Amino acid sequence: MVVMGAAMLWVGWFGFNAGSALSASTDAGMAILVTHISAAMGALAWMGIEWFKQGKPTVVGIATGMVAGLASITPAAGTVGPQGALLIGLMGGTICYLATQYIKSVLKIDDSLDVFPVHGVGGILGILMLSFLSAESVLGAGASGLNASSAMNQFYIQLQGVVLIVVWTLVFTWIALKITSFFTALRVTEEDEVQGLDLTQHNEMNLID
Repeated sequence: MVVMGAAMLWVGWFGFNAGSALSASTDAGMAILVTHISAAMGALAWMGIEWFKQGKPTVVGIATGMVAGLASITPAAGTVGPQGALLIGLMGGTICYLATQYIKSVLKIDDSLDVFPVHGVGGILGILMLSFLSAESVLGAGASGLNASSAMNQFYIQLQGVVLIVVWTLVFTWIALKITSFFTALRVTEEDEVQGLDLTQHNEMNLID
């Protein structure tokens, strides 16, 4: 089931990124190519780390690394080239793995689907890295006004965007959760967590002993 879901995500992401071109153009084709490359590199990076640390990779790890590669390339899919996608995918798989371990092991945050360390950290990485990898003179497919000499200036612009996104997300998420808390609990009981939400919330068992 994990592999089937990951495969659908992988293929569906082509439309997600290439569809932004709004036409069957070379830009759309390049977006598909770099998306594919980054997803593969993310999966390989995550798999390699697991292999090194645990002695063997896991299916869930490979699938998560693939999603990390997809999330990382999305902000840059319209501007970077294949070489840049290789680097972004490699960095995405590696950094998102480290972020996942830090959030689970150090911060003890129960992010069951690893949403923030994979999608959040991966997305931020892609937003920042396009500053350095989008210029044709470096590794990019080309972005208007970008070149190697303006990379740091663009990086600061991208960083400002990341800060604004984080602040906006935190503020409006807090507001939404505060409003929701007036009508229902934001978290299930500890007993429900121990029994499993499939059973307590849906009266069904996802896994059979």
